[in-house]
Amino acid sequence: MKFSKMHGIGNDYIYVNCFEEKVDEPEKVSVIVSERRFGIGSDGLVLILPSDKADFRMRIFNADGSEAMMCGNATRCIGKYVYDMGMTDKTEITLETNSGIKYLKLFVENGKVQGVEVDMNKAVLKPRDIPVDSDLDLFVSQPVEVDGKEYKITCVSMGNPHAVIFTENIDALDLEKIGPLFEHHKLFPNRINTEFVEVIDSHTLKMRVWERGSGETFACGTGACATAVAAVLNGICPYDEEILIHLRGGDLRITYKKDGTVMMTGPATYVFEGTISDDFINELKENVICQQ
Repeated sequence: MKFSKMHGIGNDYIYVNCFEEKVDEPEKVSVIVSERRFGIGSDGLVLILPSDKADFRMRIFNADGSEAMMCGNATRCIGKYVYDMGMTDKTEITLETNSGIKYLKLFVENGKVQGVEVDMNKAVLKPRDIPVDSDLDLFVSQPVEVDGKEYKITCVSMGNPHAVIFTENIDALDLEKIGPLFEHHKLFPNRINTEFVEVIDSHTLKMRVWERGSGETFACGTGACATAVAAVLNGICPYDEEILIHLRGGDLRITYKKDGTVMMTGPATYVFEGTISDDFINELKENVICQQ
């Protein structure tokens, strides 16, 4: 199986061009290739597919084999891949995802994509649609007890569910310990991605993220979008103005518009390409257990 390794500010995935390759049981393949000691090493697997609704289609699988609805960093990387590899000559393209059609604007320099702006569509705020087990109209700064400690949580969906917590000294947090407690909390029937956010000023935030199915990652595009939305809803940042979000892998720029639309701009980086043995993958498949 031929693949490319790409990352969006450190959120790294294995990309397979399914115009040319066929991937059977991708949920199992994702577990195998994501292993950082015995596989290629990544946060998951991304398939680039034909679409009858858009220019291209994306399917994304986490490192534990569960299928994700959406990933902002992977979306940007696909924009770079399809342009740089000559699969399109357009600088504005559409991408079908499990959470709807996304609209990408590609910023090209010297024939290569250097950055991508993504129209992430409108943020979903109704708890039942996120989903959160709550009858509230909005889940903003609500107290939730996790492991005996109360946290103020704001929940947003960007096609996948997020819980955003504004706190201090996020570098000192033990995410390996507390991340799974949020991810599997009874309040979140489909598990949750959790962002821990430190406020720098009204236009600058610092964030760490625990992604469901992958653990702590260096970046999360949808998480940065959810964080910007939560910051506006909590009166920390303004509508219609760019918010700079520092993640462990780099920076993203997010704007939350008054009409509910979220715009994300950031880089996409091509690392290398290679081939992994089909025999190697097939030998391991029968022993793989995927998270549902």
